[in-house]
Amino acid sequence: MAEGNKIATSLILVFMLSLLIFASIAESRILGVGTKAKSTPECDTVVGVESGDTCFDIAQKFQLTTDFFNSINPNIDCNELFVGQWVCVDGTA
Repeated sequence: MAEGNKIATSLILVFMLSLLIFASIAESRILGVGTKAKSTPECDTVVGVESGDTCFDIAQKFQLTTDFFNSINPNIDCNELFVGQWVCVDGTA
């Protein structure tokens, strides 16, 4: 009978610790602890991609760093640019 009590006590302890961990994870997500809010880029000026353009070419043409160009164009796939596609060349990230 004592063996059964040890097992039951161990299972209850494991269950309580699991609940405590689960609650602390859920609370940190609700409160935003440990997460960095992403800012939404705002675009002030756009240009259409021309034949032969690359992201690097466009960034250079408008005197932008590639990091800044990518930050104001988060949904652009530089490997899949197409003629007439609008890209942002001025804004805030």
